Amino acid sequence: MEKVEIAAVDGARVEAYPYGAQVTSWKPASGEERLFLSGRSSFGPRAAIRGGVPIIFPQFGGMGSLPKHGFARVSEWEMVRAGRTRAGQGEAQFRLTANERTRSAWNHTFSASFVVNVRGMSLSLALSVLNEDRVPFQFTAALHTYLLVDDVRSSVVRGLEGRTFRDAAAGGVEKRQEDTELRAIGELDRIYLGVGGGPLEVRDSVRRTRVSMRGFSDVVVWNPGPDRGKALTDLDPGGWLRMLCVEAAAVGTPVQLAPGERWTGQQTLTAL
Repeated sequence: MEKVEIAAVDGARVEAYPYGAQVTSWKPASGEERLFLSGRSSFGPRAAIRGGVPIIFPQFGGMGSLPKHGFARVSEWEMVRAGRTRAGQGEAQFRLTANERTRSAWNHTFSASFVVNVRGMSLSLALSVLNEDRVPFQFTAALHTYLLVDDVRSSVVRGLEGRTFRDAAAGGVEKRQEDTELRAIGELDRIYLGVGGGPLEVRDSVRRTRVSMRGFSDVVVWNPGPDRGKALTDLDPGGWLRMLCVEAAAVGTPVQLAPGERWTGQQTLTAL
């Protein structure tokens, strides 16, 4: 597969693939890797890449009639540009438009754009969707971000206290986050509703990452845990210990777009 590498003048860099418009590596100016990528990832047609930042569109999970997580992450996107801005930032833009394959799953005319911008200690990811159809449509979406952690069992997420979440690991029941820190104990699969822009902070014994967002209303936190982790054939043995997904999402209330309307959701990761 074709790989795109972009770098800022300060040394911050990103690797991405037009397949899925998927970011697979982010190294801020300090030089260390911040995203998890499984060594068993399938880099082949119609197979999702396990790690980095898969784009979930136009359906999150199994919440609809489409294949799980929609088609964006297993589609070939057009690379519009890749390089460096006048301000010295590394930037790439990818585009996906309706075609015969997307219409066979989701019969709407649309144009999606994904812009990746890296500089200093931050990575900014922006997904835009334009309704080019004659009728309204709705969708759910997420940036399924796999953060690299030293050991997920000693990792915490801060900023979710008092928030309501759907616990998919417990059958989808709604609960309230009472603790100031969320810890991954066993399987973790939660959709936090109406979180807004955050910011959240993810900490382990080695790294601190701030996660902020705009346009996305929800946050998904996921780790398969030891049992489900073993069942994932494209995940390294013990790989579940090295990753924690903290995802900007629009899931609880689907995005509604009238003809000609555009929606944009942005997630920014900052290495602290």
